[in-house]
Amino acid sequence: MALFRIERFTPLPAAEAWRRVTDWERHGGTVPLTSVTVPAGPPTRTGTVFVARTGVGPLGFDDPMEVVRWTPPAAGRAGLCLLEKRGSVVRGRASIDVRPTESGSHVIWVEELRVRLLPRWADPLLAGAGRRVFGRVLATLLDD
Repeated sequence: MALFRIERFTPLPAAEAWRRVTDWERHGGTVPLTSVTVPAGPPTRTGTVFVARTGVGPLGFDDPMEVVRWTPPAAGRAGLCLLEKRGSVVRGRASIDVRPTESGSHVIWVEELRVRLLPRWADPLLAGAGRRVFGRVLATLLDD
């Protein structure tokens, strides 16, 4: 599995950073050729499923994800969201941790990915690409 970790510090309070990084549909506007839908709609909670669709027209794939833990930050406590990727092309898990700091918050995004038909020797390349793409996603979501 490809593993990558991204960390960002932001002056945003933890609750606002959390709201931005867990607004799933906004992710679609930041990842090239990708749209995100939340079939059940908000609010997000454990059991929420959303789907990232990557591709152009009929050429693409769905990346369904399920929220398996949903603990928003509150009263100085960190927030944690755990996702399971359950697609036929992309499998794995992700965690989003939002910790309050004296000057705002610290966001930590960790992802483990396995892409079907991609050989294991390509995992370091996939991790590097994931770090770059999702680093930009996180920066965009937090800077808006």
